[in-house]
Amino acid sequence: MSKMAQTPQPPYYAVIFTSERTEGDRGYGTMADKMVELASAQPGFLGVESSSRDEDGLGITVSYWESLDAIKNWKEHSLHRVAQDTGKSTWYSRYRLRVCKVERDSFFEM
Repeated sequence: MSKMAQTPQPPYYAVIFTSERTEGDRGYGTMADKMVELASAQPGFLGVESSSRDEDGLGITVSYWESLDAIKNWKEHSLHRVAQDTGKSTWYSRYRLRVCKVERDSFFEM
């Protein structure tokens, strides 16, 4: 089974979350799993791809959404807000969030 998200034909949207973590887990792993589970149940969610953190602690997660409204609704979800606030106060030394419109994609599989 592929770890790549199965997305529809464009256009759709990608939210790219790049982060550097602070030391220690402090509940991060449990919350990250919960956020993927919760996001997956949201209207307009299309999929998610996440990399392992590199040796410098950089991690990248890309979630895919049908619309900007779906992204906005996810951003405002009450439990997601708790995760955002805890991320700022506890889990991340810094992060960057980018929202992009996907206008073209291609796929290769051997």
